[in-house]
Amino acid sequence: MTHERDHGYAKYRLEGCRCYPCAAARSAYDENRNRAIAYGTWRPWVDAEPVRVHVQHLQECGLGLRTITDLSGVARSALVGILRGRPGRAPAEKVRPATAQRILAIEATLDNLAASTTIDSTGTVRRLRALVALGWSQAKLSARLGITPPNFTVMMSAAQVTARTARAVRDLYDRLWDEAPPEESHRDKIAASRARNLAGDRGWVSPLAWDDDRIEDPAAVPDLGTEASRQDALFEDSEELLRQGFTVEQAADRLNVAKHYLKRVRRRASRDLEVAA
Repeated sequence: MTHERDHGYAKYRLEGCRCYPCAAARSAYDENRNRAIAYGTWRPWVDAEPVRVHVQHLQECGLGLRTITDLSGVARSALVGILRGRPGRAPAEKVRPATAQRILAIEATLDNLAASTTIDSTGTVRRLRALVALGWSQAKLSARLGITPPNFTVMMSAAQVTARTARAVRDLYDRLWDEAPPEESHRDKIAASRARNLAGDRGWVSPLAWDDDRIEDPAAVPDLGTEASRQDALFEDSEELLRQGFTVEQAADRLNVAKHYLKRVRRRASRDLEVAA
């Protein structure tokens, strides 16, 4: 039985085609193979055990075989053969180097985990607390996430969250980390002030205190120096604007920070200057 196949090495080997393109492909293959053997670099097969262990680790992280197949381009049947073997056969002992390379290149990330997979909540909780420190009330954050306030309160101290929740919080944080909450209405001003006071009382820090590369690391600590440097810069910039005749409220608008936050920064800086004097 013949199959439609482009001319080349595979057609030469599998279908016996001896046309010029197929013969040339076979000749090139043999030349490359002989050269690799001569230099000691010929590796038609590699040990399957590291590949098998890697697939098992990916599965433990919540990646199914279908996802691994989509990410690697390796057929599901080949993955099953590596993991468990095929009917009447033991698990594969050897795999092609290209197959091993494609599978070993896959990493379990927040974006490819199944939505229901539970993961450590460190990054999620830190992001939410940092937004509260900016003045975003828990009510506003829970509404944006589509979570009821009671469930949001539980999540703020949970040890684990689902990958779906972690992705939603990460995306919300990426949108709001440098955006002050609305404070046009009296109710909004009160909500923002209470959020900042809550964060201050509990030692929650703003996004500037967290390095994006470390915020997920349970062992990481916030860089309070970065936050202090930002406040020093805000105070100096506001002083210059006030000398130019702007009010504190106008300065806050030009500096793109909440008015209450700038006033607090200025009060703290003024106290520090008094102590230093």
